[in-house]
Amino acid sequence: MSRENLVNLILALALLAVPFAANAVGQPFYVTLATRVAILALAATGLNLALGLGGLVSFGHAAFFGIGGYVAGILATHSFSGEPLLFGLPGTNQMWVIWIVAVLLAGLLGLAIGAISLRTSGVYFIMITLAFAQMVYYFAVSWPAYGGEDGLSILVRNQFPGVMTMRPLSFFLICYVVLLVAIGLFALIRASRFGTALQAARQNEVRVATVGIQPYRIRLTGFAISAMMTGLAGALFADLNRFVSPSMLSWHMSGELIVLIVLGGTGRLFGPLAGAALYVAFEYALGGITERWQFFLGLILLVVVLFARGGLLGLLAGKARHG
Repeated sequence: MSRENLVNLILALALLAVPFAANAVGQPFYVTLATRVAILALAATGLNLALGLGGLVSFGHAAFFGIGGYVAGILATHSFSGEPLLFGLPGTNQMWVIWIVAVLLAGLLGLAIGAISLRTSGVYFIMITLAFAQMVYYFAVSWPAYGGEDGLSILVRNQFPGVMTMRPLSFFLICYVVLLVAIGLFALIRASRFGTALQAARQNEVRVATVGIQPYRIRLTGFAISAMMTGLAGALFADLNRFVSPSMLSWHMSGELIVLIVLGGTGRLFGPLAGAALYVAFEYALGGITERWQFFLGLILLVVVLFARGGLLGLLAGKARHG
């Protein structure tokens, strides 16, 4: 077993052990913290596919995260009230149905945004993805039917067959399994010919085009898959908080996901998990001391960018061997 695989295994086991230990001593708050880590890591894994493999610095992934959250909130609200959705469709409180809808809508939105933004590059790509995300944000703010700027409450956490989702540990296990599946999918994509082409397009799209591969289509597909993962995370995040608001769509959310990836290690398999764990730990530890805890996180981020390009996993596991 390589050093990086050993570090990845330790991270996965540590995330699993913390909630069980906290539950055993009657501290459900730490179970919730671990669940937050798992969900943010899932969202960052989605962005890591676009950023880490494709080199696409997207400030629009908050749109996909928020879409997933609003899907969970809207479907749950209509299920509780009994009022039909558009075209007479019913709401639902079943997580697996919500996940499918969230993934599909996030994927469609990802295709639409990617089809336009991927015709540009560099700072232009960043600004176009940011503009689209802000458009979705302001649409949610001006949508009074679902709370507008006040957000939308989910009265009871959505259900999953055979699981008592209101129990913190049970809901954590759902999120943990989904995260592992997403990381496994990321690993499969990275090792596939598609993943190789995506990384090659990041390094030199001219050479990729000369061998008959269209970089635009490769990037658009990767961007859509990335959006789907992030949309799924948004649905879980809404269920965790039992609340969804336009803040999930804000550009700050996109920036936060990028920070998680940089902290953990861009393009690394468990980089998003390492970054999410570090971020949530600082938010909890320093947040109780000062409201300006982001300042100290910014200092750490600066040190990582200047002296540890591989992020936390780069320090622990050494230089990455992939693309």
